[in-house]
Order: sequence, then C-alpha cells, then structure tokens
Amino acid sequence: MSKINFGNYFEDFQIGQKIVHPLPRTISDGDVSLYIAFTGSRFALHSSDVVAKQIGYEKKPLDDILMFHLTFGKTVQDISLNAIANLGYAEISFANPVFVGDTVSMTSTVIGLKENSNGKSGVVYVHSIGVNQYGNEVLNLKRWVMVHKKDHSTKSDINEIPTFGSSTPILDEINIPTIKVVDTDATGGKYFFEDYEEKERLNHPEGITIDNSDHTLATKLYQNNAKVHFNDHMMKSTPMQQRLMYGGIVISTARTISFNGLQNAQWIYAINSGNHCNPTYAGDTIYAYTEILEKIEHKREDLGLLRLRTIALKNKTPKEIENAKDEDGKYLPNVILDLDYTVVIPKKSTKK
Repeated sequence: MSKINFGNYFEDFQIGQKIVHPLPRTISDGDVSLYIAFTGSRFALHSSDVVAKQIGYEKKPLDDILMFHLTFGKTVQDISLNAIANLGYAEISFANPVFVGDTVSMTSTVIGLKENSNGKSGVVYVHSIGVNQYGNEVLNLKRWVMVHKKDHSTKSDINEIPTFGSSTPILDEINIPTIKVVDTDATGGKYFFEDYEEKERLNHPEGITIDNSDHTLATKLYQNNAKVHFNDHMMKSTPMQQRLMYGGIVISTARTISFNGLQNAQWIYAINSGNHCNPTYAGDTIYAYTEILEKIEHKREDLGLLRLRTIALKNKTPKEIENAKDEDGKYLPNVILDLDYTVVIPKKSTKK
C-alpha cells in the first residue's frame, strides 16, 4: 500500500462524508507580521495593542481574513489538493475572535456534488467549521471547488447542489467588547456608521501588483498546498500555462485596498457570498471598489453593520468599470472577485 497521499479526486467524495483535517495551527506574532508584509493591511485594531485596548480588548485580535486563511488552509490537503479552481463561498461567519497563541483546527462535511458535463471534473461543496483550542467556533464556512476526476471514462451524473441563504443572519449577540472609544487619529478614518449611505460607491484609488514571490510565499504561510498555486512545471502544460493565484490572496488584497474609505470598519462579521469571477496571475495589478448595499441597525448602541459588495479588478481602475457584468449578466474579463460581506463599524458616540 502506498504511503503517499495523492489527495482526493471527485470520485473520492460522498454526500455526508465527514473529514477531520490534519495540522492544527498555533498562531504566532510572525504570522501577523508576515500577513502585513504580504498584503499591506492597515486596520489599526489588528496592528496595535494600544488601539485594541482603547476599544475594549486585552490585546489586538487577529485580522479576520488572516484567521480565515490560516484555518481554511487546513482543508486544502483533503478537499482541494487536486482542484482546478476554488469557485466560491457562502454563509461564512466569524463567531469568536482569535489571538496570537491560539491554536485553530478544522473539520468539513461534504454537502453537495455535481459532476461536470465534460466528464473530466466535478464540483465539490463542503461545510467547514474551525475551532480554537477550547473548542469554540472561530470560523464557519461553505465553499465549492472544482476538482479533477481520476477516471474520465466513467460518469456518475451526480447533481446534488445545496442551497445557500442570501445572507448570513445577524445575531442579537455580537462577540465584540463594548466599544469604549475610537481614536480617529489612530485608525486613520473619521467616518462612522451614520456617515455612510445605501447605494453609495467608494472607488478605492490604490492598486497593488502581485508578484510570483508574493502570492507563493503567502500561500505557503497558510499551508495551502494546492498544486495549481505551486507547480509551475505542471501548470505550463495546462491552458493557463502558468500558476494560478490563490483566490484568498485576491480577497486579502481587496480588503486591504478597501481600507481607504472604510478605515473604521475593522471587523468582518460575515461573508455572505463570494465569487472568483476570472483567474488572476502573477504580474496582475489589483484594484477595487465597494458598494454600500445595506445599513443595518443593531440593538447595541455602540455599533452598526454595513453590508458591502467589494468588486476586485485586475489591470483596470474602478473609474474604468461602471458595472461588474455585461448586458448578458456575465462578469467582465477584468472582474476577478465579487464579494458580498458584512462589517461591524462603530457609531459616532464612540468617537474620541
């Protein structure tokens, strides 16, 4: 019997299958510093213990997207090692904060399977739950990924696609300490919940070019060993002819770019849905714009929530793109991410 793990192919998955992923990860200060180095993330809450204490924490919590990557990376060996592409996300929630020194681990359940008509691949839908060392949930997500088939000559015609909610429910209790004070000089932004309007569009001006070294090292940091991100020799024989950038890099970059205009929206409450619309490669320059979809009041007096739609673009500025889709409802070729997510943002009563 071979001792080598070649990863799972489409035929290896079954509806209801439960997978306990290996390699729990204890998070260090180095992880935090490297994330800033790879993304340029600037949210003050995740950069400064002083700011975190002013807001109400004992120390700075991990950036929610960094925690997503470090936890999500546990699933790759079992779910997407033989992936063609990670296609999308739904109903992602962040129930509890994570801090340096915490250990995260992940389990998944297969909730859907759809064989593609070409008989060469299929889409696997999974529900994954991440916990810390105390068993407290820190990440709850559903995603779907296109995976190679092992045997192209046999077709199952399975077509069981799960349904997803249009948004992640807002709970009465939000696990964020009562916000004591927000120092706008420290956060770099003066706008609070009351200052935003529904249907408002923020054209973030910065662009970030991603090099092979950037996305390769970042993906290694997350222990994401999907072949399409690392094996250039293999990828040269595919229609892409080069390595595919991990979609999570695009999410992180878009979130980083959104800082300019959303400086005080320092918590991600949920990711309602996310679509990787077109592939991204080394050398592409990423831009982004954000639409305010909804303002959500909460029973807490210190905060509100904004439902946002951030569109990430490659090699086009926001001013060059009026709509993400064409007249036929297809994403434009320069649109690489359509992310619908909900953030927590303080109200003016917390302003220093």
